[in-house]
Amino acid sequence: MPDMKNKIESRLQSLQPQFLEVINESYRHNVPAGSESHFKVTIVSDVFSGKPLVARHRLVNTTLTDEIVRSIHALALHTLTPAEWRERNETAHTSPPCLGGSPGEIRAGAKKVC
Repeated sequence: MPDMKNKIESRLQSLQPQFLEVINESYRHNVPAGSESHFKVTIVSDVFSGKPLVARHRLVNTTLTDEIVRSIHALALHTLTPAEWRERNETAHTSPPCLGGSPGEIRAGAKKVC
């Protein structure tokens, strides 16, 4: 059975990406080792042309409905047209650090947010 990263990559091929990067960022969060629950997706495709950001995200979320419902807790999306990708020098933003949720912080009363 393919891992979640491969499932995401496979499903997103339907959007005909010119560039696709799927990164499992679960290790950055308070989850068991080997988890596949937090992902960052950078996808560059002509299908995003003329669409506002929310429509782009909905398109990706709809494509990944089964994975989101069953397995994915967090999905950071960077949905770009080829022109936008070139303007950004073909780089995506870095994900922010997890804000809380480490075992020590939870014991100290911090609210788990990731």
